[in-house]
Amino acid sequence: MLNLHCLCGQIRIQTSKRPDFINACNCTLCSKAGARWAYFHPSDVAIEGTTKGYQRGDKENPAAEIHFCANCGSTTHFVLTESAVAKFGNVQMGVNMRLADETDLAGIELRFPDGRAWPGKGGFGYAQPAQIIGGRNAQDQPD
Repeated sequence: MLNLHCLCGQIRIQTSKRPDFINACNCTLCSKAGARWAYFHPSDVAIEGTTKGYQRGDKENPAAEIHFCANCGSTTHFVLTESAVAKFGNVQMGVNMRLADETDLAGIELRFPDGRAWPGKGGFGYAQPAQIIGGRNAQDQPD
């Protein structure tokens, strides 16, 4: 279980498990939001406090609504938009792992998807090799 909170503590997030990996995407939205995302089923996350949401205005049909603390401005999580839920189901939400104590994330793989170069379809390339939080590069870890 992970317990996270924004800078001022008004938003508290609890997950029922640790993530399998964390993405530090370099796309405009993720980098400007200052987020490193872990993905969970919405039923595995509890959020206390009131957040404000933002959907990109430069996308005709944005799939994610980013949430942040209205008091301190910390990016907390994202949920799928209504159109994304209609298309895919309510199957995923993202939690900003920058709100966690890094010692709680030790041993989790940190990936660096190259969102800026992503054409909008298919898989992501990576901007740099993955790392293990609290360790060396993932490629250097023993199997």
